[in-house]
Amino acid sequence: MQKSITFKNANISFSDVGKGTPIVLIHGFLENSTMWNNITPQLSKNNRIITVDLLGHGNSEAIGYIHSMELFAESIDAVLEHLKINEYFLIGHSLGGYVALALADKNPQRIKGLCLMNSTSNEDSEERKNLRTRANKMVQNSFESMVKMSVSNLFHQENLSKYKNEIEEIKVQALKTTVQGYMAANEGMKNRPNRNHILKENSFKKLMIIGEKDPVLDFKVSIDEAEKTNTDFVIFPDGHMSHIENREELISALNGFVKSC
Repeated sequence: MQKSITFKNANISFSDVGKGTPIVLIHGFLENSTMWNNITPQLSKNNRIITVDLLGHGNSEAIGYIHSMELFAESIDAVLEHLKINEYFLIGHSLGGYVALALADKNPQRIKGLCLMNSTSNEDSEERKNLRTRANKMVQNSFESMVKMSVSNLFHQENLSKYKNEIEEIKVQALKTTVQGYMAANEGMKNRPNRNHILKENSFKKLMIIGEKDPVLDFKVSIDEAEKTNTDFVIFPDGHMSHIENREELISALNGFVKSC
């Protein structure tokens, strides 16, 4: 059941299920807490699972036109303070990984383990920044088509027909994101800093989930990042959406990661 708190006059929606050491699951861009629906039942057998709709996504409201990673992290921190949770695991998908890094930057002493799922501690390349700027201009006139195209582009092309039904549901959820939420998150991602140091300098356990055919993150760059930051990594054979394209392998990897910590 979804609950909510008020953060900076905005509604923040979250869920809280299970018992045990808390795991905070942070969804990606154009996603919301529903992305974890097939993951939570497995993880909640031994852990308390908190999912949060990021600002401007799902049932959470937007604040202004720039949602920095620090602002996203602050909203999640407010939920954790409300729940009186002091120590926790962080698992973030894509944008959620950037937010998890910002939260770890703010409260490193509270983190028991950090998993970047199809995500990176690197900043955007200039090419990616330019793409985000163009997308924010285009989305003002063609929101629905831009959102649908963005969702399809997250999958390995050979999986588009295999996961047709799942992709259609993701598009339905993605369209719950407001135009303001889309633009604000894109601006925040475009301006986020490099956070390699979070992986390098902290003693908590770290894991990267890497898709060999990820259309968003270069496979070789991700491997290099993991090796340079002394971060454990798991390689899956498909794209950016590991929770769909490699679900069973992902559940096994996440359970193993939490147990190892």
